[in-house]
Amino acid sequence: MIEASPELLTLAIFGGILVGVITGYPLAIVVGAVALIAGMTTLGWDSTTQILYQRMYTLVQSYSLLAVPLFIFMGVMLESSGIAEKLYDSLYVWLGGLRGGLAIATVLIGTLMAACVGVIAASVTMLTLVALPSMVKRNYDKGLAAGVCAVGGTLGILIPPSIMLVIYGPMAQISVGKLFMGAILPGLLLAVLYCGYIGIRCIVQPTAGPPVPIEHRNQPLAEKTRMLLVSLLPPLLLILAVLGSIFFGIAPPTEAAAIGALAATLLVMAQRKFSFAVLKRVSIETLRLTALALFIGAMSYALVGVFMMLGCGEVIGNIVLGMPGGRWGAFAAIMFVIFLLGFFIDWIGILFIIVPIVSPLAPTLGFDPVWFGIMICVNLQMAFNTPPLAPAIFFVKGCAPDELGVSTADIIRGIIPFVGLIIVGLAICVIFPQIITYLPSLMIK
Repeated sequence: MIEASPELLTLAIFGGILVGVITGYPLAIVVGAVALIAGMTTLGWDSTTQILYQRMYTLVQSYSLLAVPLFIFMGVMLESSGIAEKLYDSLYVWLGGLRGGLAIATVLIGTLMAACVGVIAASVTMLTLVALPSMVKRNYDKGLAAGVCAVGGTLGILIPPSIMLVIYGPMAQISVGKLFMGAILPGLLLAVLYCGYIGIRCIVQPTAGPPVPIEHRNQPLAEKTRMLLVSLLPPLLLILAVLGSIFFGIAPPTEAAAIGALAATLLVMAQRKFSFAVLKRVSIETLRLTALALFIGAMSYALVGVFMMLGCGEVIGNIVLGMPGGRWGAFAAIMFVIFLLGFFIDWIGILFIIVPIVSPLAPTLGFDPVWFGIMICVNLQMAFNTPPLAPAIFFVKGCAPDELGVSTADIIRGIIPFVGLIIVGLAICVIFPQIITYLPSLMIK
């Protein structure tokens, strides 16, 4: 067996992950291989296999993670309901007359559907198919239109019910319910920042988001109001069923996820969109996404076990705690590292690898664990939109109709200002931590 210092092993492990990811191998394979090689060469075969088995078995037995397939099922099922299309039609007539009104409507739909879907693939795809053609055909700037679909859709992974928060909670040993409540106001803050930017830009640059001609949105006030109320009712009922049951202490997140899956199915039935073909598609997609998340999670959790056994966790802790600037310097270093990792590593991998290492540092640094966790999750909003590994960009590009002529360069150009707004949102939550901590403090135990 090889004897090496924890510092050298830490560098070798992270270097191995980075090289493996850059070469294009799936993250789960890379992380599992690094864990196996690092363990076998330093701890021996018996110790390594015992650590890997125990860590993976512990993860897949986590009761909290039962909420993952249930929330995925809820989100994918809701994608088939047609609720987003009806909501967009109603906001089209209400906001279409404003400069940038369709883009603002897209953000609002993304925000509302985020509380119903919680799966980035479903929410970004939904917005791209529903809103992008309308904006481009109304001569909106292609970058702005595509960027809005990307960042509006990624709100679905932050605003609860969120798969990200369901995974973060067990990793950091924090109540998922408190994380859900803590993420609501930061998610709404980002939505307000996005809408504010759109409004200001379209005033300064009118051609970026021209208003829809009145003849295309002319509806009596009573009819517009009816359309809005009818389109808002289904998602609000679903939000109440899931988040209301958690906030008022009626059900924990896992049971609330089951309530949401049932409610989403009933909504699809009420919209007369349910069929066995839909159920089959939703079930297969749920199985695929759940298997992907748990496979990456199991490999990453096993790697962390080896990482900690080799003393590498102490190395990271000493580096972070020794940063200049005290606890805020340490916090800035953690945020910066997570931001950089978002360029190359999937968010699931970042959570499973980084969270068990850095979350124990939050109390040491004097930070509220819920606040600290939500700040990490807000930071990861950028990981979805920063190439080369930018799922939101690929979803928009893959779903955008060819006749619209939206290029990858258009999407990246449109996303850049929104990434800056996420940084602004992080700064606001640093200055006013109550944005995150207020709602969790009101929860019924």
